[in-house]
Amino acid sequence: MGSGRLYAAVAAGGFRRYATYRAATVAGVFTNTVFGVILVSTYMALWDQRPQLGGYDQAQAVTYVWLGQCLYATLAIQGGGAEKDLMQRIRTGEIAVDLYRPADLQLWWLAGDLGRALFQVLGRGVVPFLFGALFFPMALPTAVTPWAAFAVTLLLAAVVSFALRYLAALSVFWLLDGAGVNQVLVITGIFFSGMVLPLNAFPGLLGEVVRVLPWAAQIQMPADVLMGETDPLRAFAFQAGWAVALLAAGRLLQSAATRRVVVQGG
Repeated sequence: MGSGRLYAAVAAGGFRRYATYRAATVAGVFTNTVFGVILVSTYMALWDQRPQLGGYDQAQAVTYVWLGQCLYATLAIQGGGAEKDLMQRIRTGEIAVDLYRPADLQLWWLAGDLGRALFQVLGRGVVPFLFGALFFPMALPTAVTPWAAFAVTLLLAAVVSFALRYLAALSVFWLLDGAGVNQVLVITGIFFSGMVLPLNAFPGLLGEVVRVLPWAAQIQMPADVLMGETDPLRAFAFQAGWAVALLAAGRLLQSAATRRVVVQGG
């Protein structure tokens, strides 16, 4: 099997794996929809008091909320993607099997995580987003081009998300336990990705800093491209730059971690 077909098969396996969790998917759709309604109510009250907060009008703020609910599981904002399994395999020593596979370790896990992300956006993300579009005022484009650019940003956002979580997972080679790392993923994912509040609304120096960190590539950039608030080429360059940098860092850390692997239990 060629390398392209191999990783395509791994991605398809990731998609099928998560497609089997039907009850969890339905529960996730319900949860994201309910939280979306709660957040939209909060945002609408906030934007009534602070019109044009962060450069968004109220319809754009509502769109941002529903996009966040659509991408929450897709991008594993609080973790729970490929890194969870990778941490477990490092901790138990099963990673030794992965290292013997005739495949690139990073690309193998990236392919599986992209398959997971594709299922999550279709199975868990689309319904809350459509619900929001039906029952709340949203600022959505009518032309095809913004949607095509948005699709590209989603792919790049998924790669950046994986690259961040892959780095976190590799730390278990030294820490031997991923509990603390998972907590860091939760905190950084919620705060720096803009799940609570758009990064555009962060004040002063804090706002300038969070908008150049890699987490901004996950929700803020796709949202701004979809709503026409930024040039798509600028967004692509920002996301691709972070994707390359983080994947390269993952390569270096992977090389350091596997140079001398000590498998627990033997």
